[in-house]
Amino acid sequence: MHPQRENLEGVLMQTLNGTLEDRYDVVVVGSGAGALTAAATAARSGRSVIVLEKAGLLGGTSAVSGGMLWVAANHHAREAGLEDSLEAAHQYVRAVARGRGRDELVDAALEHGDAMLRFVEEECGVRFIFLDNFPDYRQDLPGAVDGGRTIEPHLFNAQEALGALREHVRTDGRLPFTMQEYEEWGAFTKFPWDRLQERDAAGMVAKGQALVSMLLASCLRDGVTLAVQARVTRLLTEGERVTGVELESGETVAAGAGVVVATGGFEWDRKLADSMLASRLHTMCSPPSNTGDGLKMVQRLGGQTRGTREAWWAPMSVTGDTRDGQAIGTLLRFERQGPGSIMINRHGRRFANESQNYNDLARCLQSWDSANNQTLNTPAHVVFDQGYLERYGILAHRAGMPTPEYLVQGETLEELAEKIGVPAGNLAATVGRFNEFAAKGEDPDFGRGESAYDRYWGDEACPWPNPSLGPLEKGPFYALEVVNGAFGTNGGIATDGRGRVLDVDDRPIPGLFAAGNATESAFAAGYPGAGATLGPIMTMGYLAGCTVADRSVAHEPAGEAVVA
Repeated sequence: MHPQRENLEGVLMQTLNGTLEDRYDVVVVGSGAGALTAAATAARSGRSVIVLEKAGLLGGTSAVSGGMLWVAANHHAREAGLEDSLEAAHQYVRAVARGRGRDELVDAALEHGDAMLRFVEEECGVRFIFLDNFPDYRQDLPGAVDGGRTIEPHLFNAQEALGALREHVRTDGRLPFTMQEYEEWGAFTKFPWDRLQERDAAGMVAKGQALVSMLLASCLRDGVTLAVQARVTRLLTEGERVTGVELESGETVAAGAGVVVATGGFEWDRKLADSMLASRLHTMCSPPSNTGDGLKMVQRLGGQTRGTREAWWAPMSVTGDTRDGQAIGTLLRFERQGPGSIMINRHGRRFANESQNYNDLARCLQSWDSANNQTLNTPAHVVFDQGYLERYGILAHRAGMPTPEYLVQGETLEELAEKIGVPAGNLAATVGRFNEFAAKGEDPDFGRGESAYDRYWGDEACPWPNPSLGPLEKGPFYALEVVNGAFGTNGGIATDGRGRVLDVDDRPIPGLFAAGNATESAFAAGYPGAGATLGPIMTMGYLAGCTVADRSVAHEPAGEAVVA
């Protein structure tokens, strides 16, 4: 057994489960959902596994996500009698990805998604809620469905299942509630916060933290060794084969069957992000440990990279939130989709359907005005009135509280325009035109409120005809700046359809596998629906785990099913 040593920053590596040995069958680098799915798959197949996490907390970006999975033609939909097919999903994904998805990865993610789902449910004890009415993001494209492809984790008692390990699992800081409950309760101003406080005190978790905790519980049952503050800096080789890893402390861990790299994206390496991404990334909400370690290690061995121009784009605001001591962005969802708010650009005009999915809306923030050599739409702002604030609040702010620094307030639209630096006449005209049509439930300019996705995020209880549309009438008025953000990058290491890392000649590198945001996304530039990050990530983690453990990818239970 290794003695534990300090890493280069003087932080002691900590083993949370098991003991640190010289050799395992499988070494997994990273601890997000893709990493843990690969680890759980290999461990359920009887392999010895270690998970090495660079940060001090487990879960990576997955733990601070919504935890949803997008899985086409899944068994929950079949059991509910909903119509879906892999053929329709292929057509839809290729349309969303604009033909840029690599066929081998698209096929793998779609055709093995349900096998992954059955595996984590039946053998790992992961439990999901089936969201039969959550629509795909692009209802206008062929193959889209208006419900049945998105699932979310059940509430989970992490305290009972993980014990002391719970404190080592990353959290997004929110109280535990599900998307199903969000549908029922509507705006945050209507949430039963006392009940959620009681859940939290009892050890219940939700969303990405619940997903990660359930996967960790499976890993614990199967004896997976877990270590934090364990940064891997180099992949070890013998000839062309990857045979293990070297840690920052200088220790080495051998891998008899293979190494799975699942270290997250490279968004927190600013120089790397600026050199690779198609657009400037102004903020992100992922853990600051996502600095591209896995990508760099694989590149040193001649590994191929693909899709590095892309990220999981999202409109965000910078409101003072932090993660691991670093400033992060806050995703804007209902704040721009609820009736009574609009989004304007630097010219004081609307420029997009504010209710569309975050990935496509963020791309509008990336547009460039070539004639004037400046951004076309940014600085951008969400604008709303006092009535909106009273009905819904904005992020954590509620009517009657002192206006926070991240909000700009004006008694009139003209005063607000002056404070945020947009033409007052344009803003007044924009709001006037929007109000006229919103009162009728229409948006002839951008079609807001026409799709099932738009209406899903609206307010059915609002006093106007369309749940996505409402006028801005009651001062004071408010503005919240919006910037181009991302959940993380989603390009990098190229793999085949079994999770094997490819070299620059498209040959698998023996003993090396990868999954998650460290890799090229199966959906390339596309974002089909809620959970389109974690669905394919976990599927590719499952396929990598099956391959490294020499297990069939068709789900064949290795033993008695585990119930959490």
